[in-house]
Amino acid sequence: MANIKSAIKRVEVNEKKRVSNSKQLSAMRTEIKRVEKAVEANDTDNAKSLFQSASKHIDKAAQKGIIHQNAANRQKSRLANKINAI
Repeated sequence: MANIKSAIKRVEVNEKKRVSNSKQLSAMRTEIKRVEKAVEANDTDNAKSLFQSASKHIDKAAQKGIIHQNAANRQKSRLANKINAI
């Protein structure tokens, strides 16, 4: 464990950020799975509305640096292609 006050604070801040990032990443993945499930069920209207929510989560994760911008764009593109295929 760190002895210096600033190092102790750094450990605490990093832990808070890790937990926050983990929650946001998990929420994003859940939204993506919901869209994919709707696509499998051939539910176009529901899939489109869920895609908007998933897109918002993906963009937020990219904006905060949790995932890379190119990865975010790739995931949104793949989901859009799946929706357009049905």
